[in-house]
Amino acid sequence: MKTKNDNFFEDVFEVVKLIPKGRVTSYGAIAKYLGTAKSSRMVGWAMNLSHTHKTKVPAHRVVNRNGMLTGKMHFNPPEAMQKKLEAEGIVVANDRIQNFELHFWDPVKELL
Repeated sequence: MKTKNDNFFEDVFEVVKLIPKGRVTSYGAIAKYLGTAKSSRMVGWAMNLSHTHKTKVPAHRVVNRNGMLTGKMHFNPPEAMQKKLEAEGIVVANDRIQNFELHFWDPVKELL
């Protein structure tokens, strides 16, 4: 594990805050970076609660491993996730990031 918080959700939030504008990562990539590769669902739960965090967490930059906006239902309105990504230059069609590989940010590689 690369962070020092005792709380898994706080660790997730700290990683998500490091994702650059115009880039995205996946729930699984965050879980793997935190040393809990099988905890991608818990990363999703953290993203569901990120709107209650004391600092801004750019949860719109976290998608599933195929680039799908699976967390959009937790935005108000659900279209807000896509709009935020598009405002950062990411093209989304049918709830999927286009050219996902070009936008993918892997914390394991980026945060060495």
